[in-house]
Amino acid sequence: MKLKQEQNNQSKRQTKKFFKQLSFALLAFGSLSVHAQKKPLDHSVYDSWESIGTKQFSNNGQWILYQVTPQEGDKTLFIKTTDGQKELKVERGEKPIFTGDSNYALFSIRPTYADLKAVKVKKKKEDEIAKDSLGIFNLKSGAVDKIANIKSFKTPDKKGDFVAYLLEKVKDSANAKDSKAPKKKTSKDAPLDLVLKDLVNNDDTVFTDVVDYYFDDNGQYLVIVTKDPKQKEKEDKAKKEVESKEKENIESSDVVKVTEQTSEVEESKGPFGVFVVDLKTKKKTTLLEGKGKYTQFNFDESGKQLAFVANDDEEKTLVKTYKVYYSTLPREASEIATDKTTGVPNNWVISENYKPQFSKNGKRMFLGIAPTPVAKDTTLIAEDHAVVDIWHYKEDYIQPQQLVNLEKDLKKSYLATIDLTRNKGILALADQTLDRMQLVDEGNSNIVFGSTDFGKRVERQWNISGSASYYIVDVNTGKRTEVVSDLPGLARISPKGTAVVYYNSEEGNWYAYDVKTKITKHLNKQLSVSFADEQFDMPDNASAYGIKGWTDNDESVLIGDRYDIWEFFLNSNKAPRMVTNGYGREHKVSFDILNLDSDKKSYNRSEHLIFAAFNELNKDAGYYSGVIKGNKIPKKLWMQPYSGFNSLFKAKNAKVYGYVKGSFKESINLYVTKDFKEEVKLSNLNAQQANYNWGTNELIHWTTPKGYEATGVLFKPENFDPNKKYPMIVYFYEKLSDNLHRYEAPAPTPSRLNIPFYVSNEYLVFTPDISYVDGYPGKSAEEFINSGVEFLKQNSWVNPDKIAIQGQSWGGYQVAHLITVTDMYAAAWSGAPVVNMTSAYGGIRWQSGMSRQFQYEKTQSRIGQTLWDGYDLYIENSPLFNMPAVTTPVAIMHNDNDGAVPWYQGIEMFMALRRLGKPAWLLNYNGDEHNLMKRQNRKDIQIRQQQFFDYYLKDAKAPVWMVKGIPATMKGKDWGFDLVEDKVE
Repeated sequence: MKLKQEQNNQSKRQTKKFFKQLSFALLAFGSLSVHAQKKPLDHSVYDSWESIGTKQFSNNGQWILYQVTPQEGDKTLFIKTTDGQKELKVERGEKPIFTGDSNYALFSIRPTYADLKAVKVKKKKEDEIAKDSLGIFNLKSGAVDKIANIKSFKTPDKKGDFVAYLLEKVKDSANAKDSKAPKKKTSKDAPLDLVLKDLVNNDDTVFTDVVDYYFDDNGQYLVIVTKDPKQKEKEDKAKKEVESKEKENIESSDVVKVTEQTSEVEESKGPFGVFVVDLKTKKKTTLLEGKGKYTQFNFDESGKQLAFVANDDEEKTLVKTYKVYYSTLPREASEIATDKTTGVPNNWVISENYKPQFSKNGKRMFLGIAPTPVAKDTTLIAEDHAVVDIWHYKEDYIQPQQLVNLEKDLKKSYLATIDLTRNKGILALADQTLDRMQLVDEGNSNIVFGSTDFGKRVERQWNISGSASYYIVDVNTGKRTEVVSDLPGLARISPKGTAVVYYNSEEGNWYAYDVKTKITKHLNKQLSVSFADEQFDMPDNASAYGIKGWTDNDESVLIGDRYDIWEFFLNSNKAPRMVTNGYGREHKVSFDILNLDSDKKSYNRSEHLIFAAFNELNKDAGYYSGVIKGNKIPKKLWMQPYSGFNSLFKAKNAKVYGYVKGSFKESINLYVTKDFKEEVKLSNLNAQQANYNWGTNELIHWTTPKGYEATGVLFKPENFDPNKKYPMIVYFYEKLSDNLHRYEAPAPTPSRLNIPFYVSNEYLVFTPDISYVDGYPGKSAEEFINSGVEFLKQNSWVNPDKIAIQGQSWGGYQVAHLITVTDMYAAAWSGAPVVNMTSAYGGIRWQSGMSRQFQYEKTQSRIGQTLWDGYDLYIENSPLFNMPAVTTPVAIMHNDNDGAVPWYQGIEMFMALRRLGKPAWLLNYNGDEHNLMKRQNRKDIQIRQQQFFDYYLKDAKAPVWMVKGIPATMKGKDWGFDLVEDKVE
């Protein structure tokens, strides 16, 4: 690591100018050969291709940090001044953060990627590689300190120059005992030494036997949790004994006996428990002493109140009892809530899974309660009892969904509250019929906002959007007032809680409910513009463009249409108005408000806002500025043929902005600006791209046979020659043209098409947008995809005999459909397709546990009817029944752990084609998902996909896996990549 001052040297500028002039002189001479010198992308390039990771400003806006992340390998952290003049580069820098006072940057330094991978694949043991180190960079002096063997570190979020870190226990090799003796494994949460470092005074304070620690945001206190290391050893041993005996089905009396035997472990000297350290004086004060489990620590806004959850039950206790403790720091903590506290419902307990939180003004605490858990009977012998799931037709959720959500449901908490000014017990606000609660005015309000779909859950099996009822709940009495019942749509409460604004998706209308008067008014009444998605083409209610924000004191709500932002007044009868004055619709530019301060809940009507903008016509993006109040049109800051502008972020206390941007031709990089007139480019990722034949892209427009105006994107090689004929791959998934300026790195594919890779290898790639007619998804695909291909075939540089199609998931379905209705494609690749809508309709999405019926009736599959009402449509749109018409060779990928589309759909397709003697291959990456998750599998399929298309579109040699397959006896021994002279029969 080296601090670098950028050199601005006159002689270097002159030298640079000379070579620049020389390059222009050589350009004319070498223009004919420059493209030929560039290489096509190959499969070796992926790992080193980079992206921007974590990024953050210091609060004062003078510094910025960001990570550069390769696809595989070690990350690099950069910490720079925002003018780019000073820089610290840290290899393997992780978890970077600035201190609240903007004086220091902190980060960990990880072991190498190679070492971590060696541990993962069991080639090394964890104690054979280096531990994390802590880096401390003094932003004023430039000094860098490094502290080795760190397990974790923390710093206050908003103020203070302090850091606390846990030190790993390091094996003393010099004093190690007999190396052949069995090594005692240290528990992951064993007590360790904690160091509190005052960065300004360079002063260290060490605390022993610490298992957890927390700063308040304002840097006033450090709370530490300590534990007797012998007690931890005792608990670990007891837990293992209990688990072991449970597995062996030993009766509970024996388990207790074994647990009691461990009590002979000698305990260390105390005290142990929860303590607070005053960061000014470094004085340590006891908050709660004694053995126990202490979790869910939380401070109030001021940092002077603390709450946490605790229990002191023995490890053998199957159902543990939790309590909430409370302290006005640095006073001793006391119980404030237990299952015996007034107001806790019968057979309910304090939840260990909810972090208590304070209202912003500190006058109220919110906590979680839950029904008393049912203990597992450890005396049961597994062999004597059935293991069975019983599916009941009236259950809220089907069994697969219940099993997927089992852990979450076991940890579910229901909101309750305590008034700290009176402390007269707990008031339960939520229950199993009204389970979702939202704090209002950051907890300061006398109400909370509740919603529930209780009684309406079964119908989500086919109506995924569903409906919900919304309530106002009084935090002093628990009284519930219904705002709207069974709403198909969404509802949000204003920041101060004076109004509930909701959208009815059946009507496409917005409403506002006045919490005080209980009067509801129709907001967009008599407005001709649509607030429902104008391009929605599924057989369901169109969603809204959404609430864009609120103004101070709940004066108004800001709601978007397709292009513009509207202001609707909540506490007056003023007519609605357009904040963007119709500029968006007139210029086909859609606006959104960027909230650059997470603490901001509403906007001043006179403040300058920044709008993210996107031009639907040319796909340019950028920023506009404007104010809510007044009638001025938004002021364009800039619009450019780039993507990524919605990434804008800002320094907390300075007008300095950062963003990433890139285009299809330019890698994404990080930029900083102060005025949106000039920008500083801070990163320079993927300079190696200049060595490779890349590509260009352009919008294509045509008219379909039925007269629809259609759009797509055509990608060409950088060295495109109009006198050549190129093979073309058509890739599709819904609408992709908005991604015209999106940068896509060369990467192993999860079964989609990596466009830069194929363009670099001298393919054309075409991505047509598709619009749908309810009930006819197959014919809709034909209408747009085939007509777009026919339009491009009119160009002499498209080889009409060498065109292929590729799609994944919904795109995979369309591939399967198209090859049953046309022979215009030379090859097809279908990833995770549905081919039989009649069998898929009754299937399960195993990742979520949900029924698939909603997908056909309401969403992407777009049939719009039940199987029995729309039987003919299900048959017509099921490619399986038309497989005899297929003449196109097809590769299918469908994996046995697909959680979205049942993998037997791919099997049905393959078995039909196999029976019919059609060229077909099925790839099943064992244990992998709907989209490939394992990188080694992505690399494998990328090679196979290229070999497949090269064979059919470029007349290349065929690989062994296509010619002969890979028998099970050779699995894991031969991958069949070798190219042979034999042809696919």
